Amino acid sequence: MAVRSIRVFGDPVLTSVSAPIEEIDDGVRALVADLIDTVKLPGRAGVAAPQIGVGLRAFSYNVDGEIGYILNPVLVEVSGEPEAIGEGCLSVPGLWHDTVRYPYARVVGIDLDGNELVLEGEGLMAQALQHETDHLDGKLYLSRLEPAERRVAMREVRESDWF
Repeated sequence: MAVRSIRVFGDPVLTSVSAPIEEIDDGVRALVADLIDTVKLPGRAGVAAPQIGVGLRAFSYNVDGEIGYILNPVLVEVSGEPEAIGEGCLSVPGLWHDTVRYPYARVVGIDLDGNELVLEGEGLMAQALQHETDHLDGKLYLSRLEPAERRVAMREVRESDWF
């Protein structure tokens, strides 16, 4: 349908908990189409609905050539030894900081037909699943940074040309 603009740090939709999708209607189908179109751009591993201004529990992903979406995802499992891994966010453009993430993650949700959908993976997929479900819970990756690293990141935000 359309590539949507990304909301940036400071927009209240990014720090609000997203509502579950109660009914799959034309609006939800259009949202999914927009999420897919928006995540297809180069350099994007995931886009959550709040990042395009919609406070509903949905996100799209684009990892290793696989593009998809999930509605009402719940992070049901993480495993392995958490490790600091370089991470950025479209809603905090230009910043890149080590964020502690688990090497494996699994989410469960539904597709547009209401059927159960399970997404799981390691590496970038695990990182994307954790990152995008955080968005749906009103959290940006900056909140997961160690205090000293967070101070550096917040200074970078204040000094950015987009803030």
